[in-house]
Amino acid sequence: MIYFDNSATTLPNPEVVKVYGEVAQQYFGNPSSLHKLGSKAARLLAQSRQVAAESLGVLPDEIIFTSGGTESNNAALKGVAWQYRNRGKHIIISQVEHSSVYEAGKQLEEMGYTVTYVPVDDEGRVAPSTIEQAMRDDTILVSVMYVNNELGTVQPVKEIGDILSRYPKTLFHVDAVQGFGKLPVEPSRWGADLLSLSAHKFHGVRGVGLLYVRKGIRLSPLIIGGGQEEGRRSGTENLPGIVAMAKAMRMAKESLQRNREHMETLRHHLLSKLENFPGCRINGPQKNDSCAAPHIINFSFPGLKSEVVLHALEEKEIYLSTQSACSSRQFKPSRVLLAAGMDAERAGSSLRVSFSASNILEEVDRFMRVIEETIPNLAKIMRV
Repeated sequence: MIYFDNSATTLPNPEVVKVYGEVAQQYFGNPSSLHKLGSKAARLLAQSRQVAAESLGVLPDEIIFTSGGTESNNAALKGVAWQYRNRGKHIIISQVEHSSVYEAGKQLEEMGYTVTYVPVDDEGRVAPSTIEQAMRDDTILVSVMYVNNELGTVQPVKEIGDILSRYPKTLFHVDAVQGFGKLPVEPSRWGADLLSLSAHKFHGVRGVGLLYVRKGIRLSPLIIGGGQEEGRRSGTENLPGIVAMAKAMRMAKESLQRNREHMETLRHHLLSKLENFPGCRINGPQKNDSCAAPHIINFSFPGLKSEVVLHALEEKEIYLSTQSACSSRQFKPSRVLLAAGMDAERAGSSLRVSFSASNILEEVDRFMRVIEETIPNLAKIMRV
């Protein structure tokens, strides 16, 4: 089996799974309980918060634990929108944001907010100048992702943060779900006020994530109830998932440079082969590594539907994606690729390969051998 769908989800690290099981069995007390079992769980929760904060270079009380990236993104957008609605009701996001940001923007529009969806270039990159041009006196939030989950485009979040430093009434949210473990994630250096992560994107377990919220910023809570997470996100904490995520964060941070270089080697190797394959079109960043994440390649075979190619590869036990896993069952051209200026045929034939550090060069070579056998056969069938 060759698994090239790591942007959808990663295989949990065995050490992380072991920690998850140990905590689930041995620290099953509710962290909010006053007895000894609850206190032990609460201490472990605090230790995990410290590890997560150190991994991001922030303070422990700036971390809110959530159920994952979708909740973190919704909590950021709606929390700011509801908390600061008297300051303004204008929000800026890019046209290529993940659906959990893009659709949250659409929902806020239905509530009376105004959302500006700034365009991108043909590599899916936001120009910082377009953010500044879209700014208004009533702009309360700008949300731009760090790494695009479909094209692998690295957005200029530091430059955007520098611009927004001149607008103290506007907060800056970064969806860094696809960036952590592949590239440095530095919210303080970027001037980010809020930042989202999801554990299962960096070899943690599903169902847990976090939202960084800079000290001094108040959010209207998305989930209310028992007042956990200092009243910012109610619900009994998923302690095994949180401890496992902290473990995965520490491991990802320690091996970041080595893993990044390895994935870049895989990416360059595959790109060099795809660029010379007849009829293949590379989508998004190509040679400019400063604008490209090390783990994602998006490409098209115009004239062949992406789901047909995907299932043909699946028969050979090769697994990849057509677009974001959150949108791939919609069977229509990717909104992100269309925003980057591609026509419907090219967007509708796109495929995404996404690596992890456990992938190897031999897998890339085998993948290309299967591509060389499969694509011409599919093209013949389509012509008939």
